[in-house]
Amino acid sequence: MLNAISFLFAREEIPPEVIRNIMLYCLDCYNNEGIPGKSGTSCAAMMFLTNWLNGFGRIGQLPISGKHLVGDQVFIGPDSLINDALHRGGAVVVLLYLDEPHYILLTGEREDSILAFDPYYCDTPFDSAPDILLTEAHLTSYNRIIPFHYFNCEGNTIYALGPKDTREAVIPYNNATKLTADKTIEYFI
Repeated sequence: MLNAISFLFAREEIPPEVIRNIMLYCLDCYNNEGIPGKSGTSCAAMMFLTNWLNGFGRIGQLPISGKHLVGDQVFIGPDSLINDALHRGGAVVVLLYLDEPHYILLTGEREDSILAFDPYYCDTPFDSAPDILLTEAHLTSYNRIIPFHYFNCEGNTIYALGPKDTREAVIPYNNATKLTADKTIEYFI
């Protein structure tokens, strides 16, 4: 979520409360040894954070709004809320698999691929997925170019969204830059 906020807003626009609450609400899961934060962030925390950001936006502290998606709402395709958000200037924080479930940031589309920022550092191509491209040329917006076909898989394979009942995504928007119908209608004379 910090990466999404940094992608959508200039540093000087981000109120300290946003950073504090992301750090406070996320990494809420305990591992088997009882250590907090070592098993990531729960779906409940992401839903709560989305609701908090919506409220923060409504009171005029930051022009932000968002949606929390779960289950069969989370997919890549022509009728997807995720693809729609990427077309309209939003970002998408999505839970998927690499070696284990983790969140990455989706920032755009190009042809049949998604532009993604994965916080897991990787400097060598994936042997099992040579069509996933790594890039260091756009580190403020994306470091992976992932073909669409990886996402909708229901297994625990590389960049798969996994079983439909465990899928999750958060779509935050900068309302000042969000493309809407009234901002994009072309007039013909």
